[in-house]
Amino acid sequence: MSEKILNSKKNAGCYAAELVKSGDVVGLGTGSTVLYSMERLSERIKSEGLEIKGVPTSFQTASRARALGIPLTTLYDCPEIDIAIDGADQVDPSGNLIKGRGAAQTRERCVASAAKRFIVIVDEAKLTQTLSSPVPVEVISFALPLLYRVVKSLGGVVKVREGVKKDGPVITDNGCIETDCNFGEIDDPEKLQTGLNNVPGVLSCGLFTEFREKIVVVVGDEAGTRILC
Repeated sequence: MSEKILNSKKNAGCYAAELVKSGDVVGLGTGSTVLYSMERLSERIKSEGLEIKGVPTSFQTASRARALGIPLTTLYDCPEIDIAIDGADQVDPSGNLIKGRGAAQTRERCVASAAKRFIVIVDEAKLTQTLSSPVPVEVISFALPLLYRVVKSLGGVVKVREGVKKDGPVITDNGCIETDCNFGEIDDPEKLQTGLNNVPGVLSCGLFTEFREKIVVVVGDEAGTRILC
């Protein structure tokens, strides 16, 4: 990854961390850009006495938060979250997102739904006029044939995501199979999201269209940040 992209991610991540106030319950997304937010939150805890509780969206995020000294909680104890910080794989001008490259989109959707404010942090490479990346879909193994059938009817192709240093599919934190469904350019993200999420056995797809009213997209570059929407 180039130094330009790393600096862009860091600027976006640090900006989001500064939006957090003492006493907040914070949704902690999954991925490399969110790690910069978590590192900055850790610094603020140590230097400012910032008091927060984090709700992690993955095992990886929980492990990182513990290592950074960020106190954790759960949706059971804090069903309402003040602010959620997460990344995205693609963002269009209306704030529609594709997420799930880290195979955590189901828990990320739960946290985003519980949050009053949803801060999405990206570098400029993630911006696009029309969503077109493969859409991650988390599905129970029994329902995989149903997903193949529905995606084909919608003009797409399903690929089961293969593990790295592991034979076989990627298994999510929820014990399900992660797939990537390629549709090319997506003309109606909301309609496609509904079609995928309605397949029996699908936990969640990576299209996030329902959070536009509370979403803030922060775009980082080498010079700083700007707000997309």
